[in-house]
Amino acid sequence: MGEHTIKLPDVGEGVAEAELVEWHVKVGDIVREDSILGAVMTDKATVEIPSPVEGEVLWLGAEIGDTVAVGSPIIRLKVEGEGNAKEAAAPAPKAEAPKPKPEPKLSSPALAGEGDREAVEGATAAPPPAKPAPKSAPAFTGAPRMAGEKALASPAVRLAAKEAGVDLRQVTGTGPAGRITHEDLDAFIARGPQAAGRAAATGLQPDTSVTEIKVVGLRRKIAEKMAKAKQRIPHITYVEEIDVTALEDLRASLNKAKRADQPKLTILPFLMRAIVKAVKDQPNLNATFDDDNGVIHQSGGVHIGMAAQTRNGLVVATVRHAEARDIWDCGAEVNRLADAAKAGSATREELSGSTITITSLGAIGGIVTTPVINYPEVAIVGVNKIAIRPMWDGTAFQPRKMMNLSCGFDHRVIDGWDAAVFVQRLKTLLETPAMIFV
Repeated sequence: MGEHTIKLPDVGEGVAEAELVEWHVKVGDIVREDSILGAVMTDKATVEIPSPVEGEVLWLGAEIGDTVAVGSPIIRLKVEGEGNAKEAAAPAPKAEAPKPKPEPKLSSPALAGEGDREAVEGATAAPPPAKPAPKSAPAFTGAPRMAGEKALASPAVRLAAKEAGVDLRQVTGTGPAGRITHEDLDAFIARGPQAAGRAAATGLQPDTSVTEIKVVGLRRKIAEKMAKAKQRIPHITYVEEIDVTALEDLRASLNKAKRADQPKLTILPFLMRAIVKAVKDQPNLNATFDDDNGVIHQSGGVHIGMAAQTRNGLVVATVRHAEARDIWDCGAEVNRLADAAKAGSATREELSGSTITITSLGAIGGIVTTPVINYPEVAIVGVNKIAIRPMWDGTAFQPRKMMNLSCGFDHRVIDGWDAAVFVQRLKTLLETPAMIFV
């Protein structure tokens, strides 16, 4: 028998390290050749790591959330034959935390101090340890005792409870075997008797549990990018209402007459084509800002980012060269990218390179949003839900299908006037959809 060490492979050109986001195995598991051992993430792309050999897992070299350099040993297997231990010497496994030594048994709980017992071990007449600082009041987590059930408490605690007028049967003990301590009594008194009364009357108990969730993988990437965008970009938000009655009628007619090989159109392909026309007159909005070097990169091609919600978090897939796509092609590409993002199969190229982004929550899109710009872009277009509202036409109120656009801009490079001109241009195109095709 021998050992085989598996190192983190090269997961992409120019990538020197990756974050470990999943382990599919644990120490002691038997894996077959090509079995998936785990997964790493870089730039929002998840890469699975297969096993090149069959063997038993002896050692895992990283924990979930750790950043691992390419070429570093990450797993060691016991295999038939000599393995590759001589060719790829792996570092020693991480030292396990030393197991605590068993505490000596004491004849009385009162002699069990919180300090270092080894310092007083063997002493025949050592002074009692100093009383530890009072702990924070424990939370009320248990149910009151049944009527007639005797509470466990020392005489001193019973005396203190009697003087305070507290029924110890209503106090939850955190000591051994549910014994009530002075801290338990103090916490109960601090809460007030009404808390126990309500619990006894309703049977409802406070939930003081806290669940710790480590922020790793895509969630951490999202957090880092959002923080960077808000820290660096001074956002301004411009909101305008759009009458999309004519656009919705056109969309319904096109969907009714579409071919079987054509996608069902949503409002997004129309908005994408409107953006293409609007940024032709204002190329400074179809750009990215390198704020480290003070350079704005205006893009000739319109690469529209589509914010897509997946089970792991928000990703932005890119419809490249929207200026060269018609309504149907835009719709088909949106559907393809959305499916790939949700399935986790989108490539790094499909999740990068956008020059302006659309964000939409569909039917739950709210009335107004304040979208965060997709750094390093300088503009984002937010789509809110469509609702029928009464609108005055000069003589009477008419029911119209209305939708708000909530757009964000980088105020360092986009003035308020330019932002308003851009949104008003979108409004004109969407309210007169024939102009989109001219």
